[in-house]
Amino acid sequence: MPLPIVAIIGRPNVGKSTLVNRLADRQMAIVHDEPGITRDRTYQNAFWLDRDFQVVDTGGLIFDDDTEFLPFIREQVNAALNEAHAAIFVVDGQTGPTPADEEIAQWLRQHSVPVLLAVNKCESVEQGIIQAAQFWELNLGNPYPISAIHGSGTGDLLDELLPHLPPSEEIEELPETNVAIVGRPNVGKSTLLNAITGEQRSIVSPISGTTRDAIDMQVERDGKYYRLIDTAGIRRKKKVDYGAEFFSINRAFKAIRRADVVLLVIDALDGVTDQDQKLADRIIEEGRAAVIVVNKWDAVEKDSYTIYEQERVIRERLYFLDWAEMLFISAETGKRVDKILEQVDNAAEAHKRRISTATINEVIQEAILWHSPPTSRQGKQGKIYYGTQVSSQPPTITLFVNDPKRFNDGYRRYMQRQFRQQLEFTGTPIRFLWRGKKGRDLERTANRATQV
Repeated sequence: MPLPIVAIIGRPNVGKSTLVNRLADRQMAIVHDEPGITRDRTYQNAFWLDRDFQVVDTGGLIFDDDTEFLPFIREQVNAALNEAHAAIFVVDGQTGPTPADEEIAQWLRQHSVPVLLAVNKCESVEQGIIQAAQFWELNLGNPYPISAIHGSGTGDLLDELLPHLPPSEEIEELPETNVAIVGRPNVGKSTLLNAITGEQRSIVSPISGTTRDAIDMQVERDGKYYRLIDTAGIRRKKKVDYGAEFFSINRAFKAIRRADVVLLVIDALDGVTDQDQKLADRIIEEGRAAVIVVNKWDAVEKDSYTIYEQERVIRERLYFLDWAEMLFISAETGKRVDKILEQVDNAAEAHKRRISTATINEVIQEAILWHSPPTSRQGKQGKIYYGTQVSSQPPTITLFVNDPKRFNDGYRRYMQRQFRQQLEFTGTPIRFLWRGKKGRDLERTANRATQV
């Protein structure tokens, strides 16, 4: 079974994201002194003693206001509560009980999920007991004084939490593929996440910057598990001020780094922009597998030739990502969305594939037969003695040659094409290391390698 879920709930600016970071023991949720930073529900893995679980950070809960994103945030909080095994209601010990806290407490009492009351910002142990005592009036049981920023009191809170979670022996650890969804603002990343999961996991709005944190969640398809990461829209650096958006974009770059496969979402109406090219370059730099997802295809006027012309134009603009598969979809209508995880599987498999040294050298020999290495003006020809794969994710192949300088960019690209075509490395970058070494030792090693 999947990990049990613990929902973190409270009004804005009581320290919910700080507590999530404390329980997850890493700085994943954005913490910034500005109300409304967290909007969607975001998932982080956590553990205590012998128990693993997930904590779900939620947006600040307000019931008496229907402006901008607040109705959507309430929907997200309600969804988190409905799937949770337990909830932690976070309040501010420095301000004391507020009417908003009482309203949330009353709402929580209508749900069957167990609720623990965490009184945050109790930095002083002595004062904390007094601060926590004020919250008995909420009628939610024992109020636990904690300091999310320092960690004090969280151990007692977690000790009380464990009985509400299933025993560890009932939880099976499942392999999963990390999939980051990246793109410019308003290309439909959150709509795509919702379409893949089949539920409203991420707030969708025409307002740029709706998604701020990296929304991290697990989905299962045909017995396979995927961790989908919806990220903030990435704008040009000069348009980004220090603050919430700065941290959001930093989270998006980190999501690319920890992904197995990246979905680069392109707006079919806008085409490929300079910012899309920079994102593609970041994917290559991090060595991630990728699928190009052209969204909003339903909004394009088309005939039987449009898709081929559109793919040609996109390929020209993203020529350095020519190894990635391309899908034309509509996240809004769901058209071809079901094909995405199939392409993710193919790209992930190629990304971690390992090829034997014997097979690599067969490819090298055949490539050389079709196209010999270049010869310099001085009549000196390049020689490839042998090759071997030194790592995967991405596949990295070292070619041992007489002199790397004798192999121009054209021939290096030719070798890469041969490896892709013969070894089916579609969906992943391949890195080649050209190593030169003089002397007979290398030739003797080459002879041994070709016999493996």
